[in-house]
Amino acid sequence: MRTSFVNRLVSIIESWSDANQCGFWILIAGFLMSGQLVIVRFIGDEIGVFQIIFFRALFGLAALTPLLVTNGAVHLRPNRPALAILCGVLAFIATVFFFLAATELPVGDITAIHFIRPVFAAVLAALVLREVWRGGRLIAIVAGFVGAAVIIQPGWVEINIGVLYVFCVVIVQSWNPINRKLLSKSEHPDTVAVWNVLAVLPLAAILGAFFWITPSWPHIAWMAVIGLLEVANQRVLSRAYMRGDAVVVVALHYTRLPIAALLGLFVLGEFPDLWVWLGGAIIVGAALYLTVNEANRRNS
Repeated sequence: MRTSFVNRLVSIIESWSDANQCGFWILIAGFLMSGQLVIVRFIGDEIGVFQIIFFRALFGLAALTPLLVTNGAVHLRPNRPALAILCGVLAFIATVFFFLAATELPVGDITAIHFIRPVFAAVLAALVLREVWRGGRLIAIVAGFVGAAVIIQPGWVEINIGVLYVFCVVIVQSWNPINRKLLSKSEHPDTVAVWNVLAVLPLAAILGAFFWITPSWPHIAWMAVIGLLEVANQRVLSRAYMRGDAVVVVALHYTRLPIAALLGLFVLGEFPDLWVWLGGAIIVGAALYLTVNEANRRNS
């Protein structure tokens, strides 16, 4: 009965256009990732970040076991193993900073500042790939950093170390959409999810051993939920990258701000203030302008 329902649901979703499928999967991913941040913010003062990531990967691997049993020959042998491992390592580094940020900042603030990622990617492209800072790019880059300044308010409000953690996430994740898009062309989406866990698990185990705090059973239960949410998030994101260009996927991530704000409000009693919404709107506008400008340039 359950399998039949799932198959019917998947069949309905796959009948949609690629754009609609991409948007749907990104919306689901927004709930899954924001839910993880809410839980980390709830337990982060009592258990170490590396342990949370370790147990997340451990329970995630357990959740993926049925896939490995039924189709291990595909999921354990990626066509691009080096790229799959690199993607997992970068995801691990980004997750460490993301969860550290969640112990310092409200979920909505983290999400809003994280929106600067597409703009930051343009900066990296200019510096590393020697791409030209054209007028449109320069406008978007400046506007993006203005939006971040509105949220952070340097000089008016003491900069929380959580802000620096989020910027570290942005730096690392500016590379990974390209990796994920490349993998989507050669790998099954679930293969990417499997190797994300396989790359993260040993790294988190080694580092977690140095900062070990024996978790309580409630902590273990919460980390199990995080693991399930992350496995679902990876499988959903892989499907989003199959259906949309990397820039489109990144742009659609802006649905996370209202999602994060609502979860933060109802679960933690947090709600972004006016400056977060204003700065977030400026960053969203800058990144969307950059996306449209780049698309028009490629089509011209």
